[in-house]
Amino acid sequence: MTSTHAATSHGTQSHGSRGAGHGGALALLAFAQLIYSLDINIVFVALPDIGRGLHFSGQTQQWVVSAYMVLCGGFLLFGGRAADLIGQRRMFIFALGLYAVSSLAGGLARTPEIIVAARAVQGIGAAFLFPATLSLINRLFAEGPERNRALAIWGGAGASGLTIGALAGGFLTAAFGWPAVFYVNVLLAGIAMIAAFTVIPRDPKRHEHRNFDVPGALTVTAGATLLVFALVQGPEFGWGAPVIIWSFVLSAIFLVAFAVIEAKSRDPLMPVRLLGNGSLVAGMTITFLYMGTFGALPYFLTVLFQTVQGFSALQTGLAFLVPSFAIVAGTQAGEKLATRISTKATLIVGMVLGAVGTALLVPGTGVETAYVVIVPGLILSGIGQGIVWTGMWIAAASGVHHDEQGVVSGMASTTLSVGNAIGLAVLIAIANGHAAGLENVARAAATAEGIKLAFWLAAAGIVVSLLVAFALPGKARTQN
Repeated sequence: MTSTHAATSHGTQSHGSRGAGHGGALALLAFAQLIYSLDINIVFVALPDIGRGLHFSGQTQQWVVSAYMVLCGGFLLFGGRAADLIGQRRMFIFALGLYAVSSLAGGLARTPEIIVAARAVQGIGAAFLFPATLSLINRLFAEGPERNRALAIWGGAGASGLTIGALAGGFLTAAFGWPAVFYVNVLLAGIAMIAAFTVIPRDPKRHEHRNFDVPGALTVTAGATLLVFALVQGPEFGWGAPVIIWSFVLSAIFLVAFAVIEAKSRDPLMPVRLLGNGSLVAGMTITFLYMGTFGALPYFLTVLFQTVQGFSALQTGLAFLVPSFAIVAGTQAGEKLATRISTKATLIVGMVLGAVGTALLVPGTGVETAYVVIVPGLILSGIGQGIVWTGMWIAAASGVHHDEQGVVSGMASTTLSVGNAIGLAVLIAIANGHAAGLENVARAAATAEGIKLAFWLAAAGIVVSLLVAFALPGKARTQN
């Protein structure tokens, strides 16, 4: 990175005052995270109605979800770097605009092709929004207690959005039809975009011209998109399908080309020297493992509640209130722990609680088991999940200049997305093996056994991430 003296002097000048008077900005950034997470669940609930309304075939309906996941995962690093070079506030506003327009297109869609295309654009908007939001927090709030508090509020809003999305999706679909789950995003994103002009500080002026690494952006976006596509669609198409094999091969080629380009570039998209930051590397590894373990739990809980135990969509949404409140409580506890002890110790505490809580989900997986049996596991696992969520973003952003917060956010959120795809693919493949070829009661019992195994494997994965947490730099406590 070539912007050193000018950017550093700016950062030094503003460091002590960062966060002061930014309460409105934090509220808006938390609101944006709520929109981002709300959109994940709100479409899941409406998916059956979308499939019937637009006459999707059984094999293509999944693309309403997959198009979003693939494009979001592929464009995260690109979006993070764009926030650094173009401006975090500008990209935040642009991403919200893209969200609003694509949501409007989704609501107006009358063919499967249009709604899938709208969801793909929405995924790109999410890939620009998430790193812009996270890097704005890291720029506006000084490293230490101030930033920890901001990340806890941001994380809590995201956790709330997951439950609100499930409940709102069920209500809006029942009351107004499936297009309403898209139109609500137009309203929310529009409000946030207008508010951003008022409460988000302008991007700092750059004193040096910096080039956008176009070859690096093209190769990493193509490589990441193909990788996420293969991981998301592998279970559906079959891992031996030519399209999946070629996607893996081409992904590897593009990512190797990206590494070569970055090593030679004078102004790289992802400066290789950032990988010398031990806290960042550990944070990225933890985000990967987090989504492969904690991040897979909502899928299996949904299958457990609806397919095994016969909950309705509304009952399932209500069942998720317990873990959602626990996650929100965990994000706040994570901030307090990180401030009073250290990020490393915070992550260790969260992972221990999370592993124990995930193991405690196992007794609640029976076909006839009452919901109350799984509640202790949901609470403990949720608290652990919230603590780790706050701690891992603190770790990833530590020791990084504000001019590079965008790309760092993009790096960590890319590993988050890939971890989710890999974790779900592996756990679903193992869990579904129990129910193959069975019907009715036998299938429900076998599905319950598969979910039980998935919970055990997720708990084991959290223990692996605990080992990574021990590799974090051992600061005694977060400093003001």
